[in-house]
Amino acid sequence: MTANETIFSKIICREIAADIVYEDDLTLAFRDINPQAPVHVLVIPKKPLPMLSAATEEDRALLGHLLLTANRVARQEGLENGFRLVVNCGEEGGQTVFHLHLHVLGGRGMQWPPG
Repeated sequence: MTANETIFSKIICREIAADIVYEDDLTLAFRDINPQAPVHVLVIPKKPLPMLSAATEEDRALLGHLLLTANRVARQEGLENGFRLVVNCGEEGGQTVFHLHLHVLGGRGMQWPPG
């Protein structure tokens, strides 16, 4: 993989298979291969953006679209009683794939603090 290439960019290009649950012009949502809850879907922008802290004012509309997409996916997955969104940013934030992604978690009660 090149410096800007990640497993998520390969999923966007369909070089790697994924269980895709939603797609539009700007985003892709697919089931996490290591789910941490009964429902665990990742929502990613198709634009390569390594992490939230790399976003600029130019990304304002995309960031809003990611949140609306996460909400749409949660409804689609039947999470009427609530869900959690997680965005890990940087190594100390627990980020392991350096392509911005939102974790949509639900289907069970969530605890606080998350860890």
